[in-house]
Amino acid sequence: MPRSDALPIAILSTRKDGIEKVRQRLQRPTFDPLAMAEVEGKVRDILSAVRQQGDEALVAIERQVGWKGCTKERLKVSDDELDKAERQVPAKVLDALRLAHQRLENFHRRQLPSSWFVNDEGALLGQLVQPIERVGIYVPGGLAAYPSTVLHVAVPAKVAGVKELYLATPPDEQGRIPPVVLAAARLCGVQAVFRVGGAHAIAAFAFGTETIPKVDKIAGPGGVYPVVAKRLLYGVVGIDLLPGPSEVAVIADDTAPAEWVAMELLAQAEHGPDSVAVLFTPSAKLLDDVAEILRRRLLRSPRRRYLEPALRHHGALVLTRHLQEAIELANDGAFEHVALMIAEPMAWVGKLKHAGAIFLGATTSVAFGDYLAGPSHVLPTAGTARFASGLSVHDFLRRTSLVMLSSEQAAQLAEAAATLADAEGLPAHAKALRARKKRKATGD
Repeated sequence: MPRSDALPIAILSTRKDGIEKVRQRLQRPTFDPLAMAEVEGKVRDILSAVRQQGDEALVAIERQVGWKGCTKERLKVSDDELDKAERQVPAKVLDALRLAHQRLENFHRRQLPSSWFVNDEGALLGQLVQPIERVGIYVPGGLAAYPSTVLHVAVPAKVAGVKELYLATPPDEQGRIPPVVLAAARLCGVQAVFRVGGAHAIAAFAFGTETIPKVDKIAGPGGVYPVVAKRLLYGVVGIDLLPGPSEVAVIADDTAPAEWVAMELLAQAEHGPDSVAVLFTPSAKLLDDVAEILRRRLLRSPRRRYLEPALRHHGALVLTRHLQEAIELANDGAFEHVALMIAEPMAWVGKLKHAGAIFLGATTSVAFGDYLAGPSHVLPTAGTARFASGLSVHDFLRRTSLVMLSSEQAAQLAEAAATLADAEGLPAHAKALRARKKRKATGD
């Protein structure tokens, strides 16, 4: 095995150190309320400012964070700018966006649930499924442009039937938004795009300002400030997920091309210095080969300044005793993405219990999921795949229960329900129930 100090990534082995020690080394930080106290304090100040001052606060904060020429009039992207942006995007890119849109739409249409009703001995029971009316989409900026995120949030929302979609994304220091992001917004039927990022964008959607409408739910990934803002505003407005830095766990055997394995790790690590990239393999040769390829590719990568800290602080190459142990460690981590780069992935997929999304076979790069495979790439991170799911049509639907009892059914159920009300010490409930029983008895 290569020395761990020979390249910026940890080399671990369950054969040498035991699975418990490796498990401890792989533990990832989650949102620690104590560690986040300083950020949370700043975010609370931002939320309060936007709630009280509206657009005035948005302009002041944008000027502080870099867009010195921000004005209230420029917060909203004009229709002319959207038209111009679409013309600036190369035809090949527009075609790729349309293909991604089509594939995402086809996938999410299969998720649509239906309203249902059943007659149960005089009781009409059912569930009414309706779309949320107004959604705010947050699209991050900074390290890269993310038109894919526009599609991966807007398409499931549109398929669900959301009528009003609005988008906020941070501009550059001149107030510009990448044309490809604006083109994606237009393709998805977004009503308006706003040049606002960070916690103040989340606050604007939650409270509404003179320019930005108040929405019913906010969806989309972001950095630490938007995520903390979403967490604090849950209950004021609907929230999708609290996604953190990108993660990938590659489970590979000796049939996986080492070049492809290394590329999978680098592809997710290049999202930023906090990204997580881990390989689990029972093949010592594959691990050695991947380590050498990583070293070589890092030297010539244009995004080395992001890759190196990600691999150094959040990456690992783990030699396991067997494939089952690799699966077990991946389950412990509950990673955002799990790539099963093994000979018979379908034979093992059922053993993966905790994952945001699973990619089967060496030919299925996680990057396909980032762009146009079909499911949304907004996925649970930081171990939350144990209890959370990726963004879907269901996140943009409300389910309302329906109950209608005939007089006969009401009279039949009244005494049992009233007995439970008595047991809970709620006499008004009991009287309301027994009134239905008496009415039936008297024929009223």
